[in-house]
Formats: sequence, C-alpha cells, structure tokens
Amino acid sequence: QVRLVESGGGTVQAGGSLRLSCAASGTTSSTYCIGWFRQAPGKGREGVAIIYTRNGINGIPEYADSVKGRFTASQDNAENTLYLQMNGLKPEDTAMYYCAAATTTGNCAYFLTNDRAMYWWGQGTQVTVSS
Repeated sequence: QVRLVESGGGTVQAGGSLRLSCAASGTTSSTYCIGWFRQAPGKGREGVAIIYTRNGINGIPEYADSVKGRFTASQDNAENTLYLQMNGLKPEDTAMYYCAAATTTGNCAYFLTNDRAMYWWGQGTQVTVSS
C-alpha cells in the first residue's frame, strides 16, 4: 500500500511561483512511475509531469506541452518526496493538483495521457493563479 500526501498549494498572482511537495510512504515495486496531475474546474484531469524510477535511480521527467519550460519535477528518493516547481504561473494553471504513482514496465509517458491507469493517488492540493 502506498500513501501520498500533497502540500504547498496556495494562491499566487500570474507570473508567480509555487513549489508543491508529495510525501510518499509505504512499499511498492522498485520500478514505478510517479507524477503530478491536475484538474481544473469543469474540466477533465490531465497529466502535468511524470518521473520513471528504477532501483532508486530517477529518469528524466516528462512534461505536458502546456507546462514545458515553466514547471520542473524532481524526486528526492532519500526523503521519499516528489516536488513540482512551478514558475511563470498563468491563470489557466488554476486547478487541484494531485500526486499519483503506479508500477510500470518502463513507459511512464503513457500515464500522462492515461491518468486512470495510475494506481495510487493523493488527496490533492489547490493552486489558484489570479490575473
């Protein structure tokens, strides 16, 4: 069983920054995908960023086109914590942000457009960007 707890959301003005954290606990396969997803009011959930991890080694994060160059995902395996540094925030980034994880055979990019295949989910943290 894996437990994910997000924190760091809040309200910022357009152009501002926020750093989200996701604390993970429990046990899972040594090979997994972990990432960030978001859901804006009235819209479906979408993938934001995802990282492949195998035996404690992290791969290069993959991003949705809408956040490339502005958001950076990273994982501190010693602290079992996933981060999302968000810079240059826009009003359209306003959403509930979720951390999620799943075991994998290697293709984490698949989950960015197939979020329902992610197995473990946190409760979410709200990000609001004002114009």
